[in-house]
This record gives sequence, structure tokens and C-alpha cells, in this order.
Amino acid sequence: MTEPKITPLEPLPDDWQRALAVVAHPDDLEYGCSAAIAAWTEAGREVAYVLATRGEAGIDGLDPAVCGPLREREQRASAAAVGVTTVEFLDHRDGVIEYGLALRRDIAAAIRRHRPELVLTLNHRDTWGGVAWNTPDHRAVGRATLDAAADAGNRWIFPELAEQGLEPWNGVRWVAVAGSSAPTHAVDATPGLERAVHALLEHRTYIEALTDQDPQTYARDFLTGHTRAAGERFGGRPAVAFEVFAR
Repeated sequence: MTEPKITPLEPLPDDWQRALAVVAHPDDLEYGCSAAIAAWTEAGREVAYVLATRGEAGIDGLDPAVCGPLREREQRASAAAVGVTTVEFLDHRDGVIEYGLALRRDIAAAIRRHRPELVLTLNHRDTWGGVAWNTPDHRAVGRATLDAAADAGNRWIFPELAEQGLEPWNGVRWVAVAGSSAPTHAVDATPGLERAVHALLEHRTYIEALTDQDPQTYARDFLTGHTRAAGERFGGRPAVAFEVFAR
């Protein structure tokens, strides 16, 4: 019986200077792609974060009024661990984000503010590899980000943004989706892996609510396992995989 052919992942294009990462919750990027972000900032590239929520509904034992500010602090510390200083929150409600014009407008506005060449987001598909059902927040934000990359460049969509001083930005060249079951490209995770582990550990309150495992062991095992798996299609190097949509 013939073994299935493994399609290699292509290197993610690197001829860019500014990236914007748009996700639903604190910790989405740390589980998804912060090793790549650490490598990029170390190389002098600019990366900003925009989060749709503050993750206030993410920990069962914490009231949202307490949880939201705590997870915001953890996210800012986590971003700093990989060289990101700009972290914005859109204040959509955690767990009930609605895909629609309001979300597209907010993300298009962020793209116009930051004027990135590369936009990052998290898996927008219904499932994680056909095994686990994805959350509505991830699906909504991922899809809206893919749409907003085009919205940001069209002055006749959300014209009120230009009236607010946010001129159209048609400079997005790629949208890269982390956590996709259909990756096309990858980034070598080796230079940024240790800082990625540190970044995930900054979400200690969330991790301790999620598992009884030692947080350090949990974070390292999770990230090394995923980067090793992606590396099987990237020349054996630990990697962060993305599904890349060119524009």
C-alpha cells in the first residue's frame, strides 16, 4: 500500500514590516502562533495585537467583572514576553461574539489604524481538524478578519471610518490563519520557542483553571508538541503553521 504523500509547507513570505494579529480572546495567540511572533519582533518587525474580548467568560470560578481585568493584565504581560507593546481590546462580549457588520467594521478600523501588510488570525473553520468543534467566537472573529482585510481598503464600505480620520488601507498582502487544518506555510519556531513558552505561562490563572498539570510542564509540552508536528512538513524544524490567503 502506498504511503500518503506529505505536502511540504512553504516558508511564510518575509518581505513585510508590519503585522496585525486579530483574535477573540486572551491566550489565543499564545496557543496559536507566538513563537513566530517572537522571531519576527526579534528581527525588528512590528506586530500589534487586537482582541475582540477580554476573555471575561473564560474561567468558571471567576466572576466576569474580576476575570476580565485579570486576563487583560495577563495578556499584556504575555505580549510583552514576545516583544509586542501594542495590545487593544474591542470590548465585544466573551462567548457571544456575533459575526456581522459591527464586528467587520471594528476590525476594518483596526486594520486602517495599524496599516499592516500581514494580518494574523485564528482558525475560522467549524472544527479543529475535524476532531473537535470550534467555538463560535473563534469562527466569528476569524471569518470577520478575513472579510475586514478587504473592507479596510474599500472607501465605500464603512465610509464613516474615513469621516473619523481612518483612511482606506489596501496594503494587506496576506492573511495568515493559525491553527488551521489546511496549512500552506510555516515559520521556523526555534528562535522564538522559549519566549513563546514564557508568553503562554503568563496566562497562569487560565492554565491553573484548565488543568492540574504543572503550568511550566503544560506550556512547554503543548508548544513543543505542536511545533514538532508542524515541523514534520517543514524540513524537520519545529514550526508554526499557517493557512495563508494572498491578497
